[in-house]
Amino acid sequence: MRQVPHYLLIGNGCVAKHFQHYFSFLQLSFTTWHRQQSLIELTQHINRATHILLLISDAAIDDFFVQYIFSSNKICIHFSGSLVSRYVYGTHPLMTFSTKLYQPELYQSIPFIIDHNALEFEDLLPGISNQHVRLHTSLKAKYHALCVLSGNFSCVLWKKLFDGLTNEFNISHSLAYPYLLQQMKNLIDDPSSAMTGPLVRGDLQTIKNNLTALQADPFYSVYKSFVACYQQIKETS
Repeated sequence: MRQVPHYLLIGNGCVAKHFQHYFSFLQLSFTTWHRQQSLIELTQHINRATHILLLISDAAIDDFFVQYIFSSNKICIHFSGSLVSRYVYGTHPLMTFSTKLYQPELYQSIPFIIDHNALEFEDLLPGISNQHVRLHTSLKAKYHALCVLSGNFSCVLWKKLFDGLTNEFNISHSLAYPYLLQQMKNLIDDPSSAMTGPLVRGDLQTIKNNLTALQADPFYSVYKSFVACYQQIKETS
């Protein structure tokens, strides 16, 4: 009979708090530790755990493992989308985590991207039934770069619109919510036709006017780089 898992979640950041919440919903046995607690507690928790989740910064993961966990013979997992560790299996939840905790059904919908050479998912994260796929570790850097481009960088663009509406035009940024929601829906329904506007139409005069309006704005170079990128995509497709 398979051993009943007991998790140790190491870290005190946003992702750690989300997974404490999810594990509580799943009624999984777990303890937590972070750097404000004693090393004696850490040792006790490691001894009790079957699985250790290192939910700390990428740069700290391998050093932390070598210093505190190496000789423990525990199954160790990290959630980084880009790190390829010599010691710890990568299991990346493809989701964005805010300061607000989510509903259980959202956690259950999160797909995990696991290293190609990792253990079986049910051995890595027993008690969790989320969908999962394997990705070769040589592709993780590109995979994560695309996640950052789409998720993080798009937030910068939408925040720019919200700030402009509120601070420059005295318009409530909530008026842009239907635009944002429909854009998201269009992307889900048909990514190939979701993009509209002057780039798609080849409206060079509108693009020129847009760039002129942004001349003194840091986003001038962003807009210009997107125009060049889109042109390159068209030429190679």
